[in-house]
Amino acid sequence: MPLPRRILLCGLAAAPLPARSVTLPPGWPDRPLRFILPAAGGAGTADTLARILAQEMDKRLPQRTLVDNRPGANGNVGATAGARAAPDGHTILFTWAGTMATNPALYRNLPYDPQRDFEPVLLLGNVPNVLVVNNALPVHDLAELTAYLKAHPGQVSFGSSGNGSSMHLAGELYRQATGTEMVHVPYAAIGQGFIDLHAGRIQAMFNLVTGAQPQIRAGQVRPVAVLSDRRSVVLPDVPTTAELGMAGLEFGSWFCLMLPRGTPAPIVQALNALVNEILQDPEGRQRLEAQGLDIIGGGPERVTALLASELERHAALVRFAGISLQ
Repeated sequence: MPLPRRILLCGLAAAPLPARSVTLPPGWPDRPLRFILPAAGGAGTADTLARILAQEMDKRLPQRTLVDNRPGANGNVGATAGARAAPDGHTILFTWAGTMATNPALYRNLPYDPQRDFEPVLLLGNVPNVLVVNNALPVHDLAELTAYLKAHPGQVSFGSSGNGSSMHLAGELYRQATGTEMVHVPYAAIGQGFIDLHAGRIQAMFNLVTGAQPQIRAGQVRPVAVLSDRRSVVLPDVPTTAELGMAGLEFGSWFCLMLPRGTPAPIVQALNALVNEILQDPEGRQRLEAQGLDIIGGGPERVTALLASELERHAALVRFAGISLQ
């Protein structure tokens, strides 16, 4: 069936600030900014990206930017806190596709509305998934894998970080696009998934490029394709699904900044301009790209358009996979 195209998709206080072209609204910020991150700290792509961005903002603002980790309920705890924060521009939700586009399809009584409860600020970029397989599986490219799955329906298992995760939905999109059957195996700790993949207890996995990169470079798993329309900076030798004739088979985790609904427009505009400046700065851009981020940037309207499209796409995939968490 035809695939829909996705829309694209701590310095010292006394140190002198670098030149900044952005004019800040009077009185903002008058205290430290806070990124609410709907995930645990210390690990993971989202936490790393948020801390890099906070450090880059510290170089340009008279106040610090702190990362406030709020894990729980598959990201719903943090997203709800972001929606209910005071709309004064000092609390920013650093969020991604899972909390904004997938959770509305997974939960019947979501305590926040991604479109109604926030002022979109900026689409940072997208970290795509890469499809990897066990080295013993007799396939070396996407066409061979699809042919193998059709010849062995239901005999191949793929791992993910949990039901409804980006990795899981990437696998479901591939199944839907190719008409193949695979068994989904969710893991509470994705590290165990890689152990099982290397040992052959599962045969495939969809993972964010940053998560799979160490195993690929060590030769422990074989990369088949990056689910994107452009090659990943961290896996430049791995072809994309678009290159391999499956344009539209693109799935990753996009990251964006949101402010509570009612935040004054001058603050939204200043924050957007400031982060766009970081994305265009060679040092800031390189630090973010090193984490697998395909940088996008632009105006708040890009978040609005992407969110409308992705809510529909993720809901369709959740229905196709028959996933329900509540």
